[in-house]
Amino acid sequence: MTMVVFHLGVPDKLLYVCRLLRKASRQGARVRVVADEVECAQLDSALWTFEPSEFLPHARYDPAKVPHPSWSHTPIWLTQKDHEWPDVVPRASVLVNLDREGLSQVNAFDRVIEVVSLEDDDKEAARHRWRRYKALGLDCQHHQV
Repeated sequence: MTMVVFHLGVPDKLLYVCRLLRKASRQGARVRVVADEVECAQLDSALWTFEPSEFLPHARYDPAKVPHPSWSHTPIWLTQKDHEWPDVVPRASVLVNLDREGLSQVNAFDRVIEVVSLEDDDKEAARHRWRRYKALGLDCQHHQV
């Protein structure tokens, strides 16, 4: 069953997600990050620079380009909500959701991580996602940052 964990009170979402992805990568997890176009670009850039002495292998999925089969080894994929997942990319076990609306097919993942900032509108959107996940019968937990 999918477990959903809300990380609440995150002061800097970008830096927090970079650290979260570093931890997941070190544990060997395959991660899909869903964000809007601007956040995808910011995260893509941040993953190259947030830690000067290490590199987090990742790819930004572009539906206009066919992913090369060698990319199937990439553990972290950045994508937008409405993008179809290509067959060449293996299933991710972890979803990190930065989209305020959330995804409808979260049960395709073993774990969903919702990152919620200190902004009131972000917190309200998270409450809505929490209620929707609970209505789907998912196990929801929270982690106060």
